[in-house]
Amino acid sequence: MTIPRILIVAGSDSGGGAGIQADLKTVTMLGGHGMTAITAITAQNTLGVDGVHPIPTDMVLAQIDSVVSDIGVDAVKIGMIGSARTALALAERLEQLPGVPVVLDPVMVASSGARLADTATIAAFERLMDRATVVTPNIPELEALAGAALPTVEARAEAARRLAAAHGCAVLAKGGHDDGPTVIDRLYPAESGAPPVLEWSDPRIDGTAAHGTGCTLSTAIACGLAGEWNLAEAIARARRFVRIAMLGAEPLGDGHGPMAQQGVRLDLNASRWSPMLNQVTVPATDLPASERFYRMLGLRQIVRSSRRYARFESEGGATFSIEMAEGTDRPTVYFEVGDLDIAVRYLRQQGVAFTQEPVEQPWGWREARLIDPAGNAVCLYQAGEMRRFPPWRIANA
Repeated sequence: MTIPRILIVAGSDSGGGAGIQADLKTVTMLGGHGMTAITAITAQNTLGVDGVHPIPTDMVLAQIDSVVSDIGVDAVKIGMIGSARTALALAERLEQLPGVPVVLDPVMVASSGARLADTATIAAFERLMDRATVVTPNIPELEALAGAALPTVEARAEAARRLAAAHGCAVLAKGGHDDGPTVIDRLYPAESGAPPVLEWSDPRIDGTAAHGTGCTLSTAIACGLAGEWNLAEAIARARRFVRIAMLGAEPLGDGHGPMAQQGVRLDLNASRWSPMLNQVTVPATDLPASERFYRMLGLRQIVRSSRRYARFESEGGATFSIEMAEGTDRPTVYFEVGDLDIAVRYLRQQGVAFTQEPVEQPWGWREARLIDPAGNAVCLYQAGEMRRFPPWRIANA
């Protein structure tokens, strides 16, 4: 199979911001095929949850059996469970899928504060953790799983290590509920003697479009594990997906608004190996005149440097840049790759010479450069959110 098959076991969000709706949008944008076993139907919007109707356990299992027996599954994502009985039955059913990675997002409370899991269901998470590849709790969820308040980073680290050791699953302790301008997520390995704790940190994104971040992150991790990515790589890519979806969100509703998973089109590679065309830079001799020309074509200008450079965004997320010519009249074509080091290593083995080795650029890209047989400049790079959403992006663009 070339299309990753992701089974999502979660609740439905009628507002489309979280749950099954957010999960399916994420799987689609990352090139997978999403299948569902709906555990609960909720009546909710950006302001809160107005009602929850759990689906009977037998029907949840019937959904799982139906899709697995016919389509198959490459990874499972578990979100809102609905009841303790369903959680225990699901844990038993997962034993029939040996080798299939399982991502458990222990959903307990909605963004609005509504409780989505009772005490018995939270206790049943123990069985699911025994089968999970990775568990992705935020700070309140980690405290609930640990059965204690965790006021410090050290206390949370110790709790995550204990859970990982007790259940044989990795724990991604998310830091979004912590204070401060930086969000830090830490991955604690499943076994002692495994690689050390991995850490990712990024500036906090201000705004209200944060409904469904946990659902989206865990589903994006499952997509990676179903494909070519190891756990650390899948988490790194999933975090970039979440951040881009938050940055691209438009205001919807009066409360915790939905993200823009549908806007993450040409920002992340579906594959580690295949390059993705999403940026072209052409030379200019009169920057203001070129800016006016491309705006008239309908491109949206997102970066402006008064003397040297401008960047535009096209429908679908591809970017286009103009730069004052400095000794060349040829364009530069930019291909983003899932793993720059692997791409460069492979091309060197094929005898391709690079004019610039991989290097971190001050504008947030990591890139390498080469020349094609006709003399055209080619750049292989990794940029993530910095391509469309750099700090100097024009406001309201």
